[in-house]
Amino acid sequence: MPPDAGTGRIFMERTKYRYLPTTDQEKHLPQPPLELPPDPDKPVFDLPKPDTIDVPPRDLRTAIEERHSVRAFEKEPLTIPELAFLLWCTQGVKKVTGTYATFRTVPSAGARHALETYLLINDVTGLLPGLYRYLALTHGLQQLDLDPTLHIRIAEACLGQQFIMRCGVVFLWVAVPYRMTWRYSERGYRELHKDAGHVCQNLYLAAPAVGCGVCAVAAYDDDAMHDILGIDGVDQFLIYCATVGKTALGKP
Repeated sequence: MPPDAGTGRIFMERTKYRYLPTTDQEKHLPQPPLELPPDPDKPVFDLPKPDTIDVPPRDLRTAIEERHSVRAFEKEPLTIPELAFLLWCTQGVKKVTGTYATFRTVPSAGARHALETYLLINDVTGLLPGLYRYLALTHGLQQLDLDPTLHIRIAEACLGQQFIMRCGVVFLWVAVPYRMTWRYSERGYRELHKDAGHVCQNLYLAAPAVGCGVCAVAAYDDDAMHDILGIDGVDQFLIYCATVGKTALGKP
């Protein structure tokens, strides 16, 4: 490795298998929880079960061919069932194996599923605007913060991208690295970024079925976003975002 190698190149080199130490799983240390526990002092809302949500069928080839980013949204709210459908498509739990693993609607290295879904709700019928977290194990939604300036602060932290304030909801995926590195050591950081890609692509493919468009957002001030979300940036950090909103093309 040359002495002037950049950070990215160093990361790729040092996370090669030959450099990895014994993992905590190999040391027989207890694995971390499958999900961050809900805050006992914050309200939790049940979401409609996936099999009760009526979504128009959409051909997979059409969904793939028509996939594109959308930054202009209609002034029309999402419904709670539509939001529940998108949450299910991106992190829905199909099966839980004891306390060991979850099998979900997206792939994850070793079924570790080390992402938590936070949501900035701007315009969803029946939900107050604010910050929420999806509780995937119980298919619920926890209200975290109703600060009326959140959408402004998050748009500013996303380097001033104004369409963040005009969408119905912003998906904010937070990585919990130890859930992954417990098994894969430092190489687990590679897997976290792959998992984020799987999740966001599912959102892109699912959203048009409920008349919505998506735009992935990777440009943000990490420290500012961590402050807004109330996370430390180490044991939990923001890894990816995406806006979702109704589109004119989604109307019948």
